[in-house]
Amino acid sequence: MRTTTGRTAGTRTGKLVRFAAALLAMVLLLGACAQIPRSGPVGKSSDESAGKPNNAPVFFPVAPRPGAGPESVIEDFYLAGSGYEDDYAVARQYLTQASSVKWKPDQRVLVYRSAQVVPTAVENVYNYRLDLAYTVDADGIATQLPEGTTENVPATLTKVDGEWRIADIPDGTAIPEETFKVIYGAYPIYFYDPTFTYAVPDVRWFIKKKTVKAMTSALLGGPAPYLKGAAVSAFPAGIKLARESVPVVSGAAQVDLTAKDLTDASNEDRLRMQTQLALTFRSQPDVINVELRANQDLVRVDDNGSVLPPIRDKDVPARQIAVSNNDLVRVENNKIGPLPDIASVSALGPRFPAESPASQAAAFLNAGRTTLYSIIPGQPARALATRGTLSRPSFDRFDWVWSAGPGANGATEVAAYRPTGVAEGATVPTVTLTGAWLAGALVKEFRVARDGTRAMVISSLNGKTRVQLTGIIRNADGTPKDLTAPVTLLTAHDPDQGVWVNDLTVAVMRGAATENVTPELLSMTGTAPQELAPWAGLTGLSAGNGTAEIYGQSADGIFQRLGNGWSLQLKGAIDPAFPG
Repeated sequence: MRTTTGRTAGTRTGKLVRFAAALLAMVLLLGACAQIPRSGPVGKSSDESAGKPNNAPVFFPVAPRPGAGPESVIEDFYLAGSGYEDDYAVARQYLTQASSVKWKPDQRVLVYRSAQVVPTAVENVYNYRLDLAYTVDADGIATQLPEGTTENVPATLTKVDGEWRIADIPDGTAIPEETFKVIYGAYPIYFYDPTFTYAVPDVRWFIKKKTVKAMTSALLGGPAPYLKGAAVSAFPAGIKLARESVPVVSGAAQVDLTAKDLTDASNEDRLRMQTQLALTFRSQPDVINVELRANQDLVRVDDNGSVLPPIRDKDVPARQIAVSNNDLVRVENNKIGPLPDIASVSALGPRFPAESPASQAAAFLNAGRTTLYSIIPGQPARALATRGTLSRPSFDRFDWVWSAGPGANGATEVAAYRPTGVAEGATVPTVTLTGAWLAGALVKEFRVARDGTRAMVISSLNGKTRVQLTGIIRNADGTPKDLTAPVTLLTAHDPDQGVWVNDLTVAVMRGAATENVTPELLSMTGTAPQELAPWAGLTGLSAGNGTAEIYGQSADGIFQRLGNGWSLQLKGAIDPAFPG
């Protein structure tokens, strides 16, 4: 049994792996130094190389070595899987002719921390045992996995002309984590909220030299599972590329689609398709505009002003709601002032307030976190719910305020209430949602994204903390209907609270009044949490527009993140929160 972790010394295989890693580093360095001129004559066209940095790295793997044993053939085959040029031509040399034809490398990528070949009880059958960091499916959807997650990939070998070759192997490739980060990149593709008002990012991982085509195919395939039903596409189901490339000609990405699907669509729908592609290609420097084509014929798209461009990464107002002197207040320009047109709620002992981004509605908990209240101008506060414990409230852009806690039977429930426009004493519209993924969990935080289609959920289950993103499925009028099965973000710590920083990033932390606290930034385009500067006694967290507007609260006051530290901004207020 041999290891391919790159750390095990003393074996021939270990030396080969270190040599391959050194060779890869050299190839990548040379690739980073080579610059191809970006300018060219009018009409210059490219397919796979378009829309990405021209110095995107290329790995040149080693061909099969005469006399190599079965274990070495398996190891070298997977090392060669990093060489995607010419449809993985070198990797296919390690396979029998029949296996080479059948093998589909693009179906799955297993990204591992370490690997080793392990014999099985069956002759000539081995397992490639991987400690997985994450997996990436054919649509570029990545699943992060905690340390200790293992998977065995079986490989059956046979001799061909006296040399060991792989006769049977599952589809997909396996790539070391360090190599994967260099060859692949994380790119947001964009969908819409159901009202076509907001652009909703959906992060995918693609080979850096094949991004434009891969992005287009993923976009046509629809949202990731956790966004299905919550986000929508302008492209009708079943629409496909008419040819297996997306050339970029003089800055125009030519997206050639099945003719009937495209020509049957209204001009409004085609404009939304074009806009969706343009948003998706924002990360591609060679793409300036998008052309829709039907069987290579240009399809006219008129922008007559009937379709407004969607809002991407919506800003929140530069103010926070907070508690001071046992009442709700507004914090703006580092000053404390009254909350406009809202009656005093000091008798209720407010904590953890939230303010609607769409109206003047506010919500808060009592000190024991057992009762959720709302208040709107001209009315006294009203109790919306009483539970054993409740997560702090969060408003969405439809004026629904959300909180989670145990229901009457003790099971975890997420509830949404819409107090705006309801007469005093009248029943407040309420929706209660549950899901199998919430069973047995204690929800510590439920924060709705500013586009209204997603929510960040921090929960604890069997002693383990989870930070997850779920999609919010709504009826046509915006009423919440269901939550999707979530996707999980990995953290270095066990947070108990978090906030949205922008449409792709959340900040989380575990508050502690007497210890140093290290907040983390979790980005959907990254693979590892980014730790912020630790600060003593942080118990609260809020965020405005971007990483420069992250605030922490301690007993000493409210601090703003400043470079690699924290700067005191205000004393006398607690529990600050931006609208949302």
